[in-house]
Amino acid sequence: MAKRYKEDFKKQIVSLYNNGKSLADLNREYGIAKSTITTWIERYNGSGSFNIDDNRTEEEKELIELRKKVKELEMENDILKQAALILGKKLDLILSNRDKYSINAMCKLLKVPRSLVYYHINKRSEVNKISEEEIKLENEIIDIFRKSRNNYGTRKIKKELEKRKIKASRRKIGRIMEKYSLISNYTVAQYKPKKSKCNEEKIENIVNRDFKNRNKLEVIVSDLTYVRVGSKWNYICTLLDLHNKEVIGYSAGDKKDADLVYETFLSCSYPLTEIKIFHTDRGNEFKNKLIEEVITTFEIKRSLSAKGSPYDNAPVESFNNILKTECIKGKVFKTLEELKLELMDYINWYNNHRIHGSLDYLTPKEYKERKSA
Repeated sequence: MAKRYKEDFKKQIVSLYNNGKSLADLNREYGIAKSTITTWIERYNGSGSFNIDDNRTEEEKELIELRKKVKELEMENDILKQAALILGKKLDLILSNRDKYSINAMCKLLKVPRSLVYYHINKRSEVNKISEEEIKLENEIIDIFRKSRNNYGTRKIKKELEKRKIKASRRKIGRIMEKYSLISNYTVAQYKPKKSKCNEEKIENIVNRDFKNRNKLEVIVSDLTYVRVGSKWNYICTLLDLHNKEVIGYSAGDKKDADLVYETFLSCSYPLTEIKIFHTDRGNEFKNKLIEEVITTFEIKRSLSAKGSPYDNAPVESFNNILKTECIKGKVFKTLEELKLELMDYINWYNNHRIHGSLDYLTPKEYKERKSA
């Protein structure tokens, strides 16, 4: 039988060790195992107590509590399984004999709530009602939603279904989306940062909010938006053609300046000589010698929004919201290279695969081809 030591005696041993007495001396003089003395020393010097519970870390205490809860849950689960098995057999008996005997009588005899029996009858009826056509519709909606990168709502999904020769109301599409938890990225509102310094140049707004029915490359609008990369803000600049909402140039960088705008022009997928008007807000990043040289060299007219009027550049403001919702939200970019790769992939999808309500539910590519045909 293990020898029990009084607490005062343990304290004396620890005190002797703390004042210079070695483990070997304590072991030899008191006949106590070195491992036992070491345990006393560690516990008492650590917490002022010899009790094992007082010397456990928070993690150890949490683990013990978790183990207790797991055992309790296992016990509850086992009991519920047994109860469910018994109840399940009773339900099966009632359901399989409901044409032969009264449901009320069977429920009374077996002590099963009638409401539970009728719930299972209705549930089985609902399952049997799901037709192959319904299953096909659900699969088509899920497919369209996933291909939209979780961005399309009921309106656009309805248009895509029509392209596949399938008719369904937006209400029905909404119910199916709710059933399968298909939540569009647009359920969360976006935050718009405040504009920085203002360009005070006396350049008129020749676009004048006339954004519709513009010819190809007649008006190009541009703006910058912010993205978190690592622990710092980085920026994206885009060139948007009002003709078909196509992104014809884009770039990303760690500074919100004219160099980023210049890089965006260099990335343009069309000859700059074909651009007629370049419209932006009054951000100072668009006021620079490099940009002026581009405008002058390629004979592009300049147009500036009125001071403090974001609606004058609404199409690109709207695109930035789309970009942040569909491409940026929920992603973590550790490096600028990661952001650039994601941006390249998204712009390709946006231009060639994403349908737009303002383009009669065509993609920018389809709209351009239809207009040029």
